[in-house]
Formats: sequence, C-alpha cells, structure tokens
Amino acid sequence: MDNDRIERDIFINASLQTVWELISQPAWWVGDAPGPDKVQVDGSRVVADTKYGKFPVLIEQSEPPNYLACRWASTFPGEEPQEGNSTLVEFKLTAKDGGTLLSVVESGFSNLALSEIERSKFYKENVNGWGIQMEVLRKRAEQ
Repeated sequence: MDNDRIERDIFINASLQTVWELISQPAWWVGDAPGPDKVQVDGSRVVADTKYGKFPVLIEQSEPPNYLACRWASTFPGEEPQEGNSTLVEFKLTAKDGGTLLSVVESGFSNLALSEIERSKFYKENVNGWGIQMEVLRKRAEQ
C-alpha cells in the first residue's frame, strides 16, 4: 500500500503551552470536530465515545510540551488497539516565529487487517479528518 502515512503540518498563532494543553486533552481528535461526545480516562487508556461508536486510545508516549504518541483502532470501533487493527498518531510541537508549528503523523495503515480497498477507504477518510480537526484545533488555540 502506497498510502501508509498521513503527514500534516499547521502553524498556529498561539504559544507552545496553549497548543500542548489542547492536544494533550485525551482523544480530542476522535469523532466529528470538535472531538468526542464523552471521554473516559483510565491511566494511559482513554475511551472516546462518539456517534460512530466507542474508540479506545492508548497513550504510548508523552513528552510535554513537545511530543505525544497514541495508538487507536479507528477502523474497528470498540476494539482495543493492537497489531493488525490500529495506527499510531504522533503529535510534534515546535515553537516557531512567536507561535507553534504542529506536525501530526498517522502511520500504519498498510498493517491493518483489511482488504486493500478498505485500507484505502479508511486512509482517505482520515486524510480528510485530519484536515478538519487541525483547523478546528488552530481556531481554538488562536481564540
């Protein structure tokens, strides 16, 4: 599969700390913008409840205020993220020009236990979703 990785960058005219406070909110990107309807947090495991179902998210690494990595099974509502059903989402924040450069990378689509057609469909949906979610995040941070 050629489309294994989604990469998005956005400049946000807000401090690194402001952007960190928003991206470190558990599973903020899950569901329709501006995020899940309800979130339950149990240590490094988060369950985001959306109109599409419940999505467990595992926080794999957190280095405030510059890096956060989470694993989720976006194509398998209700399933625990594991090999074959999940992708890794990484958020990297860098102070730049009085604001923050946010880079988001979601990778691992080629490892999903789905047909090529289904993987491609979910990849395209997530490409679109990240465009929407990052713009929502930018607007919130710049208020």
